[in-house]
Amino acid sequence: MPLKPTAHRLQETVRGVETMSRFALAVLALASGVYTYLGVRGLLDGSASFVFFAAIIYSAAVSVAIYAFWTYMMRFVPLVTSMAQRVGLFVTMAIGCAMIIAMSSWLNAAALAGSAALEQHMAVTLQGYAEDLDKAHANALASQSLLPDVQRAAERFAGLAQDERESGALTGTQGSGSVVQLLTQMSTQMNQLGTTISGARGEVASLFAQGSDRLATMRELVSTPGTIEPRTDGFQAEAVQLSAVIAALQQTDVAASVKRASADLAAGFIAPVADGRSADLASRQDQVMETVRASVAAQSAALSAAADEILATPSVEPRRYVPLSTAEAVIRYWGDFIPSWAGAISIDLLPVVLVLVLMIVHDAMRRETEHLAEAETITAAEMLRAVALYRRMEAAAAAPLENAADEPSLATPAAEDGTVTPIEAAQRKRGEGARPA
Repeated sequence: MPLKPTAHRLQETVRGVETMSRFALAVLALASGVYTYLGVRGLLDGSASFVFFAAIIYSAAVSVAIYAFWTYMMRFVPLVTSMAQRVGLFVTMAIGCAMIIAMSSWLNAAALAGSAALEQHMAVTLQGYAEDLDKAHANALASQSLLPDVQRAAERFAGLAQDERESGALTGTQGSGSVVQLLTQMSTQMNQLGTTISGARGEVASLFAQGSDRLATMRELVSTPGTIEPRTDGFQAEAVQLSAVIAALQQTDVAASVKRASADLAAGFIAPVADGRSADLASRQDQVMETVRASVAAQSAALSAAADEILATPSVEPRRYVPLSTAEAVIRYWGDFIPSWAGAISIDLLPVVLVLVLMIVHDAMRRETEHLAEAETITAAEMLRAVALYRRMEAAAAAPLENAADEPSLATPAAEDGTVTPIEAAQRKRGEGARPA
């Protein structure tokens, strides 16, 4: 049969690669155990000897479990032919794969990409701190935008006071009187408010420079090669200092102070008594001071509205750097390390391919030998009886040929003239006598 050699070759090949399969399975289990050791070592706390022995025991248990599980699968799955039993084994294999991933693969990923994941965590945190510093700086500078309005108001009041003193532009009578005194007083208050705003500018610039230096140091810790643990410790220390700088920046915001000062301009407005020598001049002074009161009220309302807009800007929420272990970082930022996860899982689940290959090969061998199903169940006694029967049949078939070879030939040709020879006549006579009546 042409199918028998194929099945035989498949069987011989399976036997030939059995040693290689065991060796490959052992190497994969050992590799998974090594990376599991590296991953679990970063999760344990305690003395160096305790961490070492605990990690060794766990990784050894993982290696033995992986080797035993896949050995069972490689042995039993190819031999099962029933669909229900095969589905049951596949379900069992899926459960085992999930357990292997849970106890080993994520630790392998932590060993493969743990340092990179921690650097990713620091980089993401650094970006957040940079955004917070820029936002706090912008909020502080927003208060500085009120300074031009305050300075213009102070200059306007000072200019009106000078015009009134020199030419009597408001009351029609030059000289220093109640109106000049009031305008000078308003200009002085505006200048004081402007000094308060401009005084915070230097502090804001200094704090922003300190925050920028902290950010530069944190960037160096993220990108500098070397052991990750000291870098994370230094990064955490710099993060604490940067948080303090951001909080100080928010405290330099003078918008609230400007709002209070502008409200005091209108609420605390005190007009001096008109000091004109005549009733007409006093009346004109009172009219000008009422106009100044309205102007101050309008200026106060404008500054308060501008300060309210600045105060309505959301403040920067305090950020806290949370250090992570390598395993936690790999799990949190898994999307950035898909190749590492694929490699870690493949080390543990590669034997699935070997199991499927063996299953397909055994199915092919069974299909090749289906026509010999009866021969596989025959007993030795049945085989001997069949051989004896076959030999007896061969002997029975050979006996007539031997008898025909010993007898003289009866096929004597008839005479050419049509007469019957004695031999032919005797044969016809025997033939007629042998016929039934």
